[in-house]
Amino acid sequence: MIQSMRAFGYDLQTAIADLIDNSISAGAKNVWLQFHWSGARSHIAVLDDGCGMPEGELINAMRPGSRNPLEPRDPRDLGRFGLGLKTASFSQCQRLTVASRPPDGSTAIRCWDLDYVTKHRQWRLLKAGSEVLEPYIKRIEAQPSGTVVLWEDMDRITPEGTQVSDDEAQSLFFTRADAVRQHVAMVFHRMLEVPRGLRIWVNGVQVAPWDPFLTREEATQQLTDAAVSIFGRRLNVRPFVLPHHSKIPAEVHKAAAGTRGWNAHQGFYVYRNKRLIAAGDWLGLGYQKEEHYKLARIMLDIPNSMDAEWEIDVKKSRASPPPAIRRDLRRLAELTRSRASAIYRHRGSRITQGTHEMVFLWGQRKLHGKISYVINRDHPLVKGLVSQVGEAGRRIRALLSVIEETIPVPTITMDSAEAPEAHAKPFEMAASSALRGALQMTYGALRAAGLSSGDAKVRLLHTEPFNQFPELVAALEDGPVEEPEEL
Repeated sequence: MIQSMRAFGYDLQTAIADLIDNSISAGAKNVWLQFHWSGARSHIAVLDDGCGMPEGELINAMRPGSRNPLEPRDPRDLGRFGLGLKTASFSQCQRLTVASRPPDGSTAIRCWDLDYVTKHRQWRLLKAGSEVLEPYIKRIEAQPSGTVVLWEDMDRITPEGTQVSDDEAQSLFFTRADAVRQHVAMVFHRMLEVPRGLRIWVNGVQVAPWDPFLTREEATQQLTDAAVSIFGRRLNVRPFVLPHHSKIPAEVHKAAAGTRGWNAHQGFYVYRNKRLIAAGDWLGLGYQKEEHYKLARIMLDIPNSMDAEWEIDVKKSRASPPPAIRRDLRRLAELTRSRASAIYRHRGSRITQGTHEMVFLWGQRKLHGKISYVINRDHPLVKGLVSQVGEAGRRIRALLSVIEETIPVPTITMDSAEAPEAHAKPFEMAASSALRGALQMTYGALRAAGLSSGDAKVRLLHTEPFNQFPELVAALEDGPVEEPEEL
């Protein structure tokens, strides 16, 4: 039984998140995670300022399967099976101690020592903890109420024989602590974002929320909210298309990649009571995670009364949508993926509506099931060149055709897969005079075509790549056109 409970498939991050769920359900506003290095005697403690538990409630909480998963729950409850505290802890350690103090009550202590249980072959719940527990008891007794969960004998993290002087093991221990910090920043980000809401601390440093939707970035596009109905209940869905990397600061783009990279974080984000269950998952709807859809992220909220329908597991790390709403979710996914692909392909330009459509330099052509890429002959700079007659015009058209037919698609595809953020932005590697020269020449072509100065500038603001340099467009003036320098 013990070994079965240790094999639920938790990793350290999901196990710690399960303990934090209990703290939140207990009304905690602060949760402190302490990773203490001491070789094989290292320990991890989770301390909160929640409502605490009297002794009888603590004993029941330590019982495996302490609650019937079929019982109605408070809509804000993050639990379900009555197993999380035990299975999460046993997956990482052999000695679990919980000390809890309710308001105006005394501190109660209970401990599961799996070595003791194995030795005596009885489920004996011990009533005392080790000396490691003492400073944590002092902390909860210094506040109105609270609970501390202590892990010792962490054979899955610091096995027997690990020396305090082992620098490599120590580095790995704190690397795992940082992975926990990143995980809880993602899983609980909506609670952490609320002013005077939940706060989580890792070794004394407050955790900043990781917002997968970049909601504070002006270039983020939130599509129309949708509601999906199932069994008479409505689920809220909010699709987002994140900005192209050219539209946000480099540090924001790097942070938004999360722990697994941009490609891995595309898809649905399923929340249960604002707690993230599934992060970046197409939920078995038939989609692959591909580069050109990486800007698509969709927020989906479900109530805790639908755990069975969504097949929420004990670890709260996966979700599977009911068949009744899969078609609706596919429709929303198609819309979001389509918009994300357009933004990705056109380097972050918004697909505008009205009298000024975006003018892109490159377009896609499909013929007989084959895809090729062509230069837009209506681009202002190109149009002025291809309109030339005689030998000059024929050479220009021939050059454009050769460029189109020799695009190194395999190389671009490989580079995008291996290092998508390494591609230079338009004119990033060129001299500033090259950009100004090309811009002035295009402006001159528009003026020669009969557009007023104001109309020519508006047109440039809707023409790739000059739409990315509005300050230079605004500064344009009529005058002689200088030949641009070579790039």
